[in-house]
Amino acid sequence: MPLGHIMRLDLERIALEYVVPCLHDIGFCYLDNFLGEVVGDCVLERVKRMHRDGELADGQLAGPSRGVAKRHLRGDQINFLLTLIARLVMYCGSRLGKYYVKERSKAMVACYPGNGTGYVRHVDNPNGDGRCITCIYYLNKNWDSKLHGGILRIFPEGKSYVADVEPIFDRLLFFWSDRRNPHEVQPSYATRYAMTVWYFDAEERAEAKKKFRNLTDARKREAPLNED
Repeated sequence: MPLGHIMRLDLERIALEYVVPCLHDIGFCYLDNFLGEVVGDCVLERVKRMHRDGELADGQLAGPSRGVAKRHLRGDQINFLLTLIARLVMYCGSRLGKYYVKERSKAMVACYPGNGTGYVRHVDNPNGDGRCITCIYYLNKNWDSKLHGGILRIFPEGKSYVADVEPIFDRLLFFWSDRRNPHEVQPSYATRYAMTVWYFDAEERAEAKKKFRNLTDARKREAPLNED
């Protein structure tokens, strides 16, 4: 059986038997050893090279997590990873409840420099901007959360527990992007890399774009009234 066919069957099985049930039952799930050591190393080296070359340092700094550099990612290694993630989401298909996913955001990488920087508790999509699934891929080898911190802590809505996800190498995390999953990144004491991509619900995304256009048009109409 061709390797591509085997991979397709494996991804479809993982999507239907693990990702979908976990999202519906608890709102999140993660897959370890997603790419494997060799391919994961290639992605890590690409990200490290960007960091060494100053490409990450030139990225936009996230407001509530000062010192966290973010940057859009490109490259064959990154594209391979994103293709696999996209296939997983595609195989989830109509089983994602009300959502119909047909597009995603650009991939972003966040680098926490290891000086105790974290990210305050927040919701990715609190106001209906279209994001429905958050996917985070971690690239941190030999990570020991007792020493290095950096745990992603999820506070599932309406639950009496929290969920701690260690940002270990080659781990892929999925969770609902809306108010069901407030989360934070605890202070990191070693360089911590995480790559994020968001998937959009088609209807909510279209509605969000429409609202933005209407707001922009309204501001343009009001602008002359505010001139002296």
